[in-house]
Amino acid sequence: MGTTPTEVLAFPSIKAIVRDNGTAEVVVAGNSRVVPDGDSLQDLRNNALALVVGEAQTLKRPVRVQIEDPEGHGELIVHPDNRIESVSYEPRPARRRAQAPATAPETVAPAVIETVPVAAPEPVAVPAQPAPVIEETAAAVERQPWPPAPVEAKPSSASEEPESAQAVTEAPLTRRSLKETSFLVSAPVLEPATQGWRGTLTRMGLRMDPSAEELSEREDIRTVSQHWPGPRKIAVVNRKGGANKTPTVVNLCAVFARYGGGPVLAWDNNESQGTLGWRTEQGPHNASVLDLVDSSTRLLSPEANSADLAHFVHHQTADKFDVLRSDENEEGDHEVTAEEVDIVHRVATKYYRMIVMDSGNTARSANWRRMIHHTDQLVVPVTAMEDRAEAARLTLQTLESRGGHDADLARNAVVIVSESTDARRGMTGDALKRAKAEAQRIADGFAPLVRAVVRIPYDPALVNGPIRYEALQPATQRAWLAAAAAVAKGF
Repeated sequence: MGTTPTEVLAFPSIKAIVRDNGTAEVVVAGNSRVVPDGDSLQDLRNNALALVVGEAQTLKRPVRVQIEDPEGHGELIVHPDNRIESVSYEPRPARRRAQAPATAPETVAPAVIETVPVAAPEPVAVPAQPAPVIEETAAAVERQPWPPAPVEAKPSSASEEPESAQAVTEAPLTRRSLKETSFLVSAPVLEPATQGWRGTLTRMGLRMDPSAEELSEREDIRTVSQHWPGPRKIAVVNRKGGANKTPTVVNLCAVFARYGGGPVLAWDNNESQGTLGWRTEQGPHNASVLDLVDSSTRLLSPEANSADLAHFVHHQTADKFDVLRSDENEEGDHEVTAEEVDIVHRVATKYYRMIVMDSGNTARSANWRRMIHHTDQLVVPVTAMEDRAEAARLTLQTLESRGGHDADLARNAVVIVSESTDARRGMTGDALKRAKAEAQRIADGFAPLVRAVVRIPYDPALVNGPIRYEALQPATQRAWLAAAAAVAKGF
């Protein structure tokens, strides 16, 4: 069924212009976009419509487009799914040679639609008639999008009924199935813009559609806000220290917790002493993972409830996730075993939807390997330093060489490249440029090896001390949202 033209917004103003000199352009809200060259006039039309389809996909709704070319002008409705409907089309008057004999007019082959033959006109004077406005169905326009195919006039008499009318009369009337009918509107309503100048105009009373950037951000928020069937476990790994593992754990947890992905736990699965507790807020106790293991029988019993976890985890009051710290007893020599990882995993998956696991630097340790066994999605952070990147590559290579589940994790991994460097070097203007260039080089190197690569800009709030998501710069927050969305897509 076609779209009623009045239902389609006239904003933004879109024009598609094809010229007889072999050039074309698409003008969107006054901004001109060059149309790729084509071998024919029809190629230029198709290339122009492809740009308009891209605009419709960006806006996620149909758009109007005014078309103009050497053959005529009119208006189309272009849908994001590549459907095209004609609103109107008016051919230009045919140009004829002045010296052509009146009794033998020249037969002109159509320049656009080669599949529709045009018969030579009879040498009989025919009264001039206004050009018809052609209404077409979406299916017909899809086959011949621009210009609409000409309608061929057929002679008729008072005693002869047109074939199309006969077909309509003879077509049996059928009753639609109630199962195939619904009054519900399935397409979501596009909320107006809230950001940038579009958001400003919306707040002033002029409703504006969101920009492509705002639509992309909304999609990332929707992605990280999902509730998956069953808990999801993320392992953050790199065998080299100082690769940004702990900041990655904190920021991924903050994004998932803030956007409603469910109760989120950051678990420091270091074999001895980790640093997650140093970069996060401490609760009113000193409990660690070993205390939780000692109380696991009670926590796994039917009588236990989620409030009992407050004795063992450290809640982040601003970022809304919990932290399970590693053992920080300097005099202790206990190393977490594979069996203890299993115990913590059972407790964590009972109470949390999302579990993000920090890790140590030894891929051979029992607790590291057992963590990988429980992992659904692998995240490999690196900084803009070649030794961190090489350590990340070797970590992925180790997992891939083990085959099976480990190899699948390596191939489906998300690499997060931070532009930060060693804090002791400082970040002057030249250092920032070098870090950006090195981060891009590393990102390009990992791109063909893993599922996704995300870059994080340098931010001084990530260098030292406890990490707070609100303290990050807007560009950094947006980058971490994109990173979390890339991770979530692996679920």
